[in-house]
Amino acid sequence: MKRFFLHLLPLLLLIAGCAKAPITGRTQIMMVSPQQEQAMGFQAEREILKKEKLSTDRALNERIRRIGMRIAEATGLKLDWKFYVIEKPDVPNAFCLANGHVFVYTGILEYATNDAQLATVMAHEIGHAIAHHVAEQVSMAMMTNAAATAAAIAIQSNVKSREEQAAYMAALGLGANLGVVLPYSRMMESEADHIGLMLMAKACYDPREAIKFWEKFAKKGKEPISYFSTHPSSKQRIEQLKELMPQALKIYRESGCEKRPPAPAAPRPRTAAPSALGEPVR
Repeated sequence: MKRFFLHLLPLLLLIAGCAKAPITGRTQIMMVSPQQEQAMGFQAEREILKKEKLSTDRALNERIRRIGMRIAEATGLKLDWKFYVIEKPDVPNAFCLANGHVFVYTGILEYATNDAQLATVMAHEIGHAIAHHVAEQVSMAMMTNAAATAAAIAIQSNVKSREEQAAYMAALGLGANLGVVLPYSRMMESEADHIGLMLMAKACYDPREAIKFWEKFAKKGKEPISYFSTHPSSKQRIEQLKELMPQALKIYRESGCEKRPPAPAAPRPRTAAPSALGEPVR
């Protein structure tokens, strides 16, 4: 049994499939099939629709659908795109499931004063989906768990003291979290920012508005230390967006976007501003 687990991680690396993230071209390790990822998306959707209240505001729903479809068309993917608005003014969040179904919480509207800023959020979330980040996270968790199991067996075999075993196991868990899980999560968030910026530019939403959106979040107050967070800080996101902006503006101009009339400013949300903010934009 010990020999089996000690050889498990190299075996997983051999059987894992490789993929390429769109736009960034990053090589990904995949142990979850597209069909499995889609199934996870539909399961999550059923659970969400059971417990969340959907907005009945027709104008808002149409606005979200219109912005979302422009971004969806920029992906070039023929998914069953759907867009839901969840009535939660205290939650500034949004996400896109692997099946192309996007959920936007009304709390995010306080920070998106025009369509391009709302497109920043939606393109980021769609970026997660088309890069198959859920499947990649599950794959990474499988490999991390296999490696941790092998390490735990080695500790139990070579360390006799229970107190020392406990100390080693605690260090192993902390090391896996800080050294693998959190950095990987921050990397995927940064990649979704990258993909989303290019998608919104291709969809003819001014990419410069992405920086304005994140500047609002940078002013919201104290953020957790990035090293201990699943997300990069707003400052880090803004710096990356500035570096990518020449490329995004090139796409924006080559798509003939500057010739299009600007979209009207979005109406102010009817809901009150949230009294406390949670983790921004997943």
